Amino acid sequence: MTLVGSGNKIKSDLPKSITKHLDVILGKSESSKGVLTVVLTSLVYKRLTPAQDIRNHQTSIDNGYSGRTFDTRYITPFLKSAKFPAMAESGWLTRSLEQKVPYDKNYSGAIRPEKLKTSFLETVDFIQKGQDLDGCLSYVLQGLIIKRNSQAIDLAKPLHLPIAMIIGLLTKHFNAKYTADGASRLPVLALFAAYQCLMKEAKRFERKTLLEIESHTSADIRSGRIGDIDIVDEKEKEFEAVEVKHGIPINAQLVKDAFEKFKTTQVNRYYLLSTADIDPSESEKIETEIERIKNIHGCHVIANGLITSLNYYLRLLSETSEFISNYVDLIESDTALKYEHKKRWNEIISAM
Repeated sequence: MTLVGSGNKIKSDLPKSITKHLDVILGKSESSKGVLTVVLTSLVYKRLTPAQDIRNHQTSIDNGYSGRTFDTRYITPFLKSAKFPAMAESGWLTRSLEQKVPYDKNYSGAIRPEKLKTSFLETVDFIQKGQDLDGCLSYVLQGLIIKRNSQAIDLAKPLHLPIAMIIGLLTKHFNAKYTADGASRLPVLALFAAYQCLMKEAKRFERKTLLEIESHTSADIRSGRIGDIDIVDEKEKEFEAVEVKHGIPINAQLVKDAFEKFKTTQVNRYYLLSTADIDPSESEKIETEIERIKNIHGCHVIANGLITSLNYYLRLLSETSEFISNYVDLIESDTALKYEHKKRWNEIISAM
């Protein structure tokens, strides 16, 4: 298989008639991870099982196979391990790709834009014909490597900053204008970074465990978690949880929705925090709902502005540099974030 050559150019003998479609798929690999995943799954499966018509991507289709199962076991884990664009679980968990009909030229899935749909179906057709599968796979992997390496960035970790300055940097990072999805993840990472520090310093958290932060797309009901951040006691029972909202003011309904998540647990404290603070017109209703939950469940619900809470947490720390280090490490490793979220952090630090 051809490797990436000098000058970060894809080396390939594939005809332009297919590379132009692969280039479209690579260009949309961040915003349309499902398409990339299905193409790679189809390529690998066809290479291993030449007799299979990979257009029949579900067992419910005549002479079909389970593309989703193969993807979940092999392709998506590989994409994640290589730090390539990847879905949380499978490319087939995308409405536009999960239709129970073959990926032929009449495929009805609403893949957007239309240019991407055309390139996807033309590529699947190319793969099905078994034309230079190794060359096609090489082309895609080279493109992914080049894109990944071009976006590698060393993130700044300033030391010994005043709390007010840290809060200002975080606010700018949360609220910057981004073209890609993922910005709502930033305040969650900041809170998690603070808890990583607090777990070692606050007496309240002795013998407690901060659970690993989950994928941005993991549904709470499916994962069994009750918040974006969860702390359990020595018996692995829920002790404290935090749910973070970005740009959504907290109202009474959000408090009620939160209660539905934790009402069957024995959680002691539940924080509902938002970068948009509390809706002032809902203050009395929120307090009434919090009191109701306290009386019937016993959990202390705290609804607050996220920045206000972060400010308080940082004042509890003996050294804020560890918080910054934790936050930057999380930005670097979180798969929901894109290059522009990371680049913006460095730009904000440079402008201090």
